[in-house]
Amino acid sequence: MTRPVQATLDAQALRHNLLTAKKHASKSRVMAIIKANGYGHGIQWTAKTLNDGVAFGVASVEEAIAVREAGITAPICLLEGFFEASEIPLLEQYGLAPVIHDEYQIGLLERYVAATPLNVWIKVDTGMHRIGFTPDRFMKAMLRLEDCKCIGRIRLMAHFPNADNTFDSTTMEQCRVAQELNASFGLEQSMANSAAIFNWPETHLDWVRPGIMLYGASPNAGSAGKQLDLKPVMTFRSKLIAVHQRKQGDPIGYGGDYVCSRDMPVGVVAVGYGDGYPRNAPKGTPVLVKGKPVSLIGRVSMDMITVSLRKVPDAKPGDPVVLWGKRLPVEEIANRTNTIAYELLCRVTDRVPRIEQE
Repeated sequence: MTRPVQATLDAQALRHNLLTAKKHASKSRVMAIIKANGYGHGIQWTAKTLNDGVAFGVASVEEAIAVREAGITAPICLLEGFFEASEIPLLEQYGLAPVIHDEYQIGLLERYVAATPLNVWIKVDTGMHRIGFTPDRFMKAMLRLEDCKCIGRIRLMAHFPNADNTFDSTTMEQCRVAQELNASFGLEQSMANSAAIFNWPETHLDWVRPGIMLYGASPNAGSAGKQLDLKPVMTFRSKLIAVHQRKQGDPIGYGGDYVCSRDMPVGVVAVGYGDGYPRNAPKGTPVLVKGKPVSLIGRVSMDMITVSLRKVPDAKPGDPVVLWGKRLPVEEIANRTNTIAYELLCRVTDRVPRIEQE
C-alpha cells in the first residue's frame, strides 16, 4: 500500500485564478510567477497549465531551463538576474530575459558578444531596499545598458513592499518615482504583484506579476482567497492510519504535551513535518476528517500527527483527511502557525506525490 499523503493539484482552479488576475488588470500583460517550483505545485506542471499568452517569472537559470524542457516557448524572466559570466550564454541559448539590478551585471554584459540580442529588465529600487538601482544610480545604469551591443529590448521593473496595506500611501509614491525615472526612456513597465493587482489598479501599467494569487491564496493579511474569487489549487491530504480509544489522563505523542481530559477516540494521520506540515502547528489547529473539522492534538512528528475524533466518532482507518485546500483555507493554517501561505505551499516536500487533476 502506498503511503497516503499527497498533494492534489486542480488545473481548472489554477486557470481560474489566472483569469481573475486578467479581469482585474485587463489592459496589462501577465507575467505569471512560478519560481520556487511553482510555489510548491511543480514548476513544469504550473507552466504547462498556464501556458496561454503569458510570460513567466522564475528565480534562476536552472528553473528557466526546466520550463524550457517542458516545451514552453513563452518569454521567461529571471527575477534575480544572472549571477556570473558563465550564465550569460545560457540566457542567449534559452531565450531568457534577466533582471539587471547591479553594476557588476552590466560590466559582464559589456564584455559579452551575442549572436542574438538579449532582452533584459532593469530593476529600480523605489523603497524595497533589496536589489535594484536606487533613483540616483538609475540614469547611469540605463545609459550603460543602452550602449551595450549585446542588449536588445529593455523593460523596467520595480517591486512593492507594502502593497497589501491599502492604507499605506507608500505604494503609489513608489510607482510615481519609477514612472518619473522612466519618463525619458518610455520603457514598458512592471510593478504590480498580487497585492497590487487587487488593491492598486493605478499600478497595473504594461505588465502585472501575479504570484500567490495564482495558487488560490490571498496576498492580503486577514483574508482568504475565497473572498477575492480565488480557488485553492493544492489540496494537501492524507488518511487516518489508526484510531484508538484513549483514556482520561493518557498523554499523546512526544513529550506528552497533550493529556486526554476524558475518554476519547484519537486518530493518527500519515503526515508530518517530513512532508511539509508545520511542526509548530499548535493544539487546536483544524484538520478535516471525512470533511468534518477536528482538532490537532499532541506534537507534530516527522511522519504523523494525532487528532481528536470526538466530533467524528465513527471515523476509522482509511478515512480521508485534508490538511489544507478545498474547504480548509491554507491561510487558516498559516495564521495558526504564525507564518504565511507562501511558506506552507513552498515547503511541501518532494516525497509528497503531486497528483494532477483537470
